[in-house]
Formats: sequence, C-alpha cells, structure tokens
Amino acid sequence: MQRKILLLEDDITLSDTIAEYLQDADFEVICAYDGEEAIEKVYENRFDLLLLDVNVPLLNGFKVLKQIRENQKTPAIFITSLNSMQSLEEGFDSGCDDYIRKPFVLKELLLRVNTILKREYSSKEEIIKIDENLSFNMKSHTLIKNGEVQNLHNKELKLLKLFLLNPNELLVHERIYDHVWEYDEDISDTSLRTYIKNLRKILGKEKIVSLKKLGYRFNS
Repeated sequence: MQRKILLLEDDITLSDTIAEYLQDADFEVICAYDGEEAIEKVYENRFDLLLLDVNVPLLNGFKVLKQIRENQKTPAIFITSLNSMQSLEEGFDSGCDDYIRKPFVLKELLLRVNTILKREYSSKEEIIKIDENLSFNMKSHTLIKNGEVQNLHNKELKLLKLFLLNPNELLVHERIYDHVWEYDEDISDTSLRTYIKNLRKILGKEKIVSLKKLGYRFNS
C-alpha cells in the first residue's frame, strides 16, 4: 500500500520540488501551504508521516504539531531554515521525530523519511490479539477466529486494519472513505454500513460503536 505524506511548505516552488521527488519514490504526497490548512488535512486523511516547515502563515509548524499531538502520534519531520539550539529544542518539545535544516539534499530527506517509516512499521505488532478467540495478522491481512481464517471482503479487511491501528479513536467518515476506497472509486455509505455490519457479526456488536453523523470507534 502506498504511504501517504503531508507536506506543509509555503514556498510553492520548493513544495512542488519535494512533492515530485517523493512521488517518484512511490509516496502519495498531499500539500498544505499554511498551518490551518495542514491541520484540516490531517483530520481529513490518514497520513503515515508529516513533513512540516516551521515558518508558515497562520499557524507555525511547532504549533501545528502540538495541536496534532493532542489526538494522534503520526511521525513528523521538521524542515526549516531555523538553526538555533532553542529552535531545535522547541521542535523536539513539540513532538517531532527528526529535524532537517534548509538547504538540504533531497536524497537526505528521503533517507530520513524511509528510516522513520521503517522504524514505525517494525515497531507495530505483526499479530494483534483482539480477544482470546480472535486475532488479526497485520502482514497477511487475515482475521483468525478459533484457529480458522475468516472470509472477508478486501474493504472489510482494510477497515478492520484501520480500526486496529487506531483503537478507541473516533474515525470520521471522510477518513474511513479515504483509507478504504481508492481515489478513482465511488464512495458508498451503504457499502460502509454493510462492511461494519459484517465485521460486527464476527467481532461482536460492542466492538464497533457508531457515533451518529460523525463516524465509528473501535473499542479495544
């Protein structure tokens, strides 16, 4: 599955250059040009990594990440021309995983991105135990109940994985659609309800809670 990166950079030329380079390396890149737009996009999408410039309009990168960290732990790299120790400390205090100073070589940025994503992937459990009878294999995307593999639609497996990676968190409809449906597919609320219903039959009704007009939450 293609990894998705948010790029917050208000210099349009630099933003385009970084985005094209990362897209050539098989990443999906969504660009934001000010802090408020970045926060909006984070709540509309599920990102694997955040690349955040610091000196951007409306809300600087440090404040953006602090706000995001209140709800999620997506890894983040600051890209900035600031070079003081105070800025470095503020960057890490706000929750970043790495810090790269401008000007930088694009290949170095790619190396840092891959290093963090590899660390994130390897730190995740391969087998997630849902209860004493149920487990999900994150690598093979198989749900096992009482030792038997359960037959699920591909989108049901994607949905279940999304729930397991974000336990006890409200997943709004837009985020689910973005994760489960491909960009060229027609989104169907009816199909989503069917997938939820099928998962509840296996997991138990109490595991997936519907929050009216907002989305769903998986109770771990």
